[in-house]
Amino acid sequence: MTLVGAPEHAPPTLLKTIAPLAHPADVMVLIDTDLIVTRRLEEPIAAAARGRVVAFRNDTERHVPEWGELLDLGPVRPQPYVSFALVAFDRALGTEVLRLLAERQAQIDFERTYWRERRITDYPLLYADQDVLNAILASRVEPDRLLALDQALAPLPPFSGLRVVDERALRCAYADGVEPYVVHHWLAKPWLEPTHHGVYSRLLRRLLVGEGLAIRVPERLIPLRFRAGLRAYAERTRINVRERFRYHVREPLAARSRSASR
Repeated sequence: MTLVGAPEHAPPTLLKTIAPLAHPADVMVLIDTDLIVTRRLEEPIAAAARGRVVAFRNDTERHVPEWGELLDLGPVRPQPYVSFALVAFDRALGTEVLRLLAERQAQIDFERTYWRERRITDYPLLYADQDVLNAILASRVEPDRLLALDQALAPLPPFSGLRVVDERALRCAYADGVEPYVVHHWLAKPWLEPTHHGVYSRLLRRLLVGEGLAIRVPERLIPLRFRAGLRAYAERTRINVRERFRYHVREPLAARSRSASR
């Protein structure tokens, strides 16, 4: 394992290019720290080794023609908008994409991005490095070299239709038997704030306190809700009751109230 230093004051989301450009590999796989890998990545890695950019479709589509001029990339074609949470490519293509990304993301005004505004605006680079990545893929990479995998293979909360089938092996699946490659808790972080104890939190708990772990986190650093014992179980139950009330009662009522006031 090689740990690579990074600038102290830069937003973490803008640091993804540093390590792979400093230590390029034949196949490079960039994975965000809020993903749990639930299935072997052999197929995406093999596709990347054959010269493809492999990523997962985002849960929303997005195309901003202004990207081309703003980032000096030339015309930007409409194509699937992908997440930057997990991306794989070979050395040649990956180095070129990441070099462009490192240069062009300097144009981002981070104070206007979603991570500061937390609302939808007309800022062309609202999603920061993810927008820049998609602009590069839609202008400097041939269309047939992008392999955009289905978003269901990298699901987000509330993980609809997904269930844990083998907690120890971190496996989960949909009713039709399809298993995702990763699960992604992209906004609220369960290790930082209480969230519904569902698919993601169950798997995270297994990684924190389960049997056979190569690396163990000191218990004092693990939130009570992830520990063993009755107090921890009671805490998980309390949080689940609160989150179900919020999701099924409070938020729908608030939405209806906003709609009625318009």
